[in-house]
Amino acid sequence: MPTKKSRNRTFLVALVLILAGTVWGISALTGASTTLDPAQIAVVERGTMRRSVVATGRVEPITKVEIKSKANGIIEKLYVDVDQLVQPGQVLAELDRENLTARLRQARANLQGAEAAHEAADAQLKKNEIEAQSPDVEFAKRNSVRAQQLFDQKLVSQSSLDEARNGFEQALNRQAAAQGQLVISRARVTEAIANVAQSRAALESAEEELANATIKAPIRATVLTRDVEIGSPVSSILNLGANGTLVFTLGDIERVFVRGRVDEADIGRVRIDQPANITTETFRDRVFQGRVTQISPIGVDKDNVTTFEVKVSIDNPGKELKANMTANAEIILEEFPNSVLMPEAGVFYDDRRNSFVDLVDASSRTGRKRVPVQVGIGNGTKMQVVRGVNPGDKVVLPN
Repeated sequence: MPTKKSRNRTFLVALVLILAGTVWGISALTGASTTLDPAQIAVVERGTMRRSVVATGRVEPITKVEIKSKANGIIEKLYVDVDQLVQPGQVLAELDRENLTARLRQARANLQGAEAAHEAADAQLKKNEIEAQSPDVEFAKRNSVRAQQLFDQKLVSQSSLDEARNGFEQALNRQAAAQGQLVISRARVTEAIANVAQSRAALESAEEELANATIKAPIRATVLTRDVEIGSPVSSILNLGANGTLVFTLGDIERVFVRGRVDEADIGRVRIDQPANITTETFRDRVFQGRVTQISPIGVDKDNVTTFEVKVSIDNPGKELKANMTANAEIILEEFPNSVLMPEAGVFYDDRRNSFVDLVDASSRTGRKRVPVQVGIGNGTKMQVVRGVNPGDKVVLPN
């Protein structure tokens, strides 16, 4: 049976264990409350506060031209390929010239024939004009009058008078015939002139078709696509219009633009010439500079959301940006340099919309202390703080 002394020793040991457990629990709780996850701590910094809106679209050349042939034919020669820089007037391709050259020779021959026919008709007209004047009519008339006078004086016979009268009538008939032929000759000259003009127009058309067999660059640009090969048939745009064969696509990619859409809630703050930062999937670590150059005056409603088209132009002298790249154009609406910035998630508000932040405080039981702040503008990620914290302060973010 245990003695009184042993029972006292057991009680003391149990009391020591209870006190030790209590001290350990308190210290454990205190340590947990003062230890903060480093991922929850952010440092207040000084920088430039920007409020912006992002327009997403594709990179497009400022100038883009589809090259189609004005002549029908077969591609005989190709002088350029994709990604080559071409100058205005530079030859890009040539069509087969054999048929076009034959047509040109025929047109020249037809013109020469028409000009010869015109000269012949003109000469005939001059001949008929002389014949229509009929100088022998006056002579035959005088001869008929004299024969009548002599007949009245019984100096000539009836047959002589009749012969003189017949001569006069025949002269009149010849004059009438010549005048009728003169009208025909004039018509033939007019017809010959028209034939010459028609043949000359056909010659000019044949010359133009032959010239059109040489396809040239209309602008200084880069070859974006080449849509034919040697031997490919080409249909004229003059015959088929927009359905004419596409030969090349040229574009000036030294100056490009991004065409994106901006929500109606933000479009009122977008202005021509505002700066923009352009990023792409290809160049994730690089920002290109651009400016707003066009704002659509009419919005487009889709799924009850109205957006406005905005064009942001970018200088691209190194041609790093390629046509049809997906790009995000961050249009800078407002900019405040030398601002005190912190993560927007670290700002708390009470019922009265007063703002607070939690600063790291090692002396506090919770490891933090809440202080009031005055905030400025935010961009969804960063918040501008006007008063209450300083650069270098550490703020606690929510879990």
